[in-house]
Amino acid sequence: MGIGPSLDLRQSQSLVMTPQLRQAIKLLQFSNLEVNAFVAEELERNPLLEREEGGEALVGERPAPDQVVPADGYDGADVAHLAEAINATGTLPSEAAAPLDAEAAEWFDRGGPADGYGDPYRSIGAVSRGGALDFSEDERGIESLAAGPRSLREHLGEQLRLSFHDPAERLIGAHLIALLDPAGRLSLPPPAIAAALGIALERLESVRARMQRFDPTGLFSVSLAECLAVQLAERNRLDPAIAALLDNLDLLARRDLRRLMEICGVDAEDLADMIAEIRTLDPKPGAGFDEAPATPILPDILMRPAPDGSWLLELNPDTMPRVLVNQGLHARIIAHTKRGEEARGFLAEKLQTANWLVKSLHQRAQTILKVAAEIVRQQEGFFRHGITHLRPLILRDIATAVELHESTVSRVTANKYIATPRGTFELKYFFTTAIAGTTGESHSAEAIRHRIRALIDAEAPGAVLSDDALVAALRREGVDIARRTVAKYREALKIPGSVQRRREKAEMV
Repeated sequence: MGIGPSLDLRQSQSLVMTPQLRQAIKLLQFSNLEVNAFVAEELERNPLLEREEGGEALVGERPAPDQVVPADGYDGADVAHLAEAINATGTLPSEAAAPLDAEAAEWFDRGGPADGYGDPYRSIGAVSRGGALDFSEDERGIESLAAGPRSLREHLGEQLRLSFHDPAERLIGAHLIALLDPAGRLSLPPPAIAAALGIALERLESVRARMQRFDPTGLFSVSLAECLAVQLAERNRLDPAIAALLDNLDLLARRDLRRLMEICGVDAEDLADMIAEIRTLDPKPGAGFDEAPATPILPDILMRPAPDGSWLLELNPDTMPRVLVNQGLHARIIAHTKRGEEARGFLAEKLQTANWLVKSLHQRAQTILKVAAEIVRQQEGFFRHGITHLRPLILRDIATAVELHESTVSRVTANKYIATPRGTFELKYFFTTAIAGTTGESHSAEAIRHRIRALIDAEAPGAVLSDDALVAALRREGVDIARRTVAKYREALKIPGSVQRRREKAEMV
């Protein structure tokens, strides 16, 4: 064997994660809101991209100028001006994707500031014209200028200024307002607050006692019992019996009514009246102020029955961005550009990026539809008969059927929602673990949880089902399940144990 240098030729395959591939994967797992935000950023960066507001096509391209009459808002002078900007700077400003006026032309002649400030297209409704403000194009309504709802701290700050005149007491009150948690209680105990402020505990408690009567009553408390006691004192209903009940709220949570009657020294009727009054109180008086409005879920997929009994699926047009590549603008700018290879390379890069985004959005839409259609096919029983017919399903089942990788199916089903005749569900909802059956047939874990709730809701006051009784009932229905699994599902459904349910049902009787 000779010793010396040699050349070997080998072939190998490897997956290279190009930026375009990363972008496609990222778009696949984005929710509809994230996709729209991403597309909006691309529209700002790439002047060859534009959003289509109407039409049937989801994504596509603008025809070349020799095929149709230009209708993109650019006349010959505009295109010539854009070409001049490229000839002068070698780049095409993204803000140039709108018809030019004299002010914009002057901005392009200056080359455009690199940080985007001074852009005449970045106004927010009022445009300065000759030293005056022109609001003729301001589309905001009067309702957008109205004051929004006040926060809890603003509401309490106004009451603080009206209730305290001593600057030191106002400072203490402002510190207490700053320490409120979302429920309206103090996040630190009063001794720690007094030590931090360097004041006597008695002075802090004096200020806190007055502020507990602020609207809404019960704020600045350190516990649930104190919060409820302040509200009862405001109604003049804080007698010794109900105070003893507040000191033993843990017994009330366990529905140990016999022990409560002994502690409070009342009979069953009086105790029922006291419990009914406590239920009228607000345990979290501060929670109603700073709550953000609930954001409605916009489904990505719409599902409806077809005349022949099958199901029709389509992407929600309100959530899918319609993006077009303005090929006409690209061709016309190229025709007026004289700078050479540098400018043409810049335009070619923007065109390639735009085409790739359009292709990625189209592929994302097709993949979502393919996966959703297979989920609907495999969960046909659920859509026709309800949750009791929900089948066990895992990612591998869908991936094998649609010939995709499990990770791709996982990305598709994450943060995607489908509107069905039975409601709006996340695609992940239809993937549940399997519970073995006594006859060899598997059952969905979600269907088992629904069955446990149904059994408990139907139990009689004198025949409350224990976890062992639930196991026996499910096994009679063909479900082989362990007692600890039943207990886990019951706790996940926030259903109390049999002892507490027996007490509650006895009280109702």
